[in-house]
Amino acid sequence: MTGTITGVSSMPKEPKKERSSRATAVERAAVAQLVKAARARGEDITGPDGLLKSITATVLETALQEEMTDHLGHAKHQAPEGRAANIRNGTRPKTVLTDAAGEVDIDVPRDRAGTFEPVIVAKRQRRLTDVDAVAIFVVRQGINDR
Repeated sequence: MTGTITGVSSMPKEPKKERSSRATAVERAAVAQLVKAARARGEDITGPDGLLKSITATVLETALQEEMTDHLGHAKHQAPEGRAANIRNGTRPKTVLTDAAGEVDIDVPRDRAGTFEPVIVAKRQRRLTDVDAVAIFVVRQGINDR
């Protein structure tokens, strides 16, 4: 069998010029506030307990929650249409290793039927590389906007 795998990421690839202008003014302002607040508290931007680690965990958990919403077809804390038997069933902890933020602890949502197959952090996946680039981009935008 011959062939190539094109694009295994859950996020569509964009040219770099478009990617750098993707953040809105509101997103940049929010990141700038996060960076200023972290510095005011004396926290590092990177490092074992830095802002980058926190942002990476937040990005991953938010993306996983959105994947679960798509999977189930209804938002969190909303009743499913009809008598759908599959609903959210809490979370399970998981530690993933990222290049820039190191070990990041996240909560992965689960469903009652056990049919949820996350894409951004697949089952049994422990090492992430694409998420670091997104989180670093977000933090850099905040630093550059100061």
